[in-house]
Amino acid sequence: MIRIIFQRQKCIGCGSCVEVAPDRWKMNNIDGKSILIDAKGKKGFFTIELTDDEYQENKEAESICPMHIIRVEKY
Repeated sequence: MIRIIFQRQKCIGCGSCVEVAPDRWKMNNIDGKSILIDAKGKKGFFTIELTDDEYQENKEAESICPMHIIRVEKY
């Protein structure tokens, strides 16, 4: 299993995460920031737990994010 944690309020809307992992990320048309699809938010942090099959593309999203606000961890 993996967990993705995203600090949305610091997102600058570059869209890198959407480019490398479009099945899990999309852009919000209203504020131009990324959305972690199906994640639950609490105090500005959005979290989702997934199977390992989404690990690689989301790990790439983590490494390519210029703001370093995506964390992908195995547990």
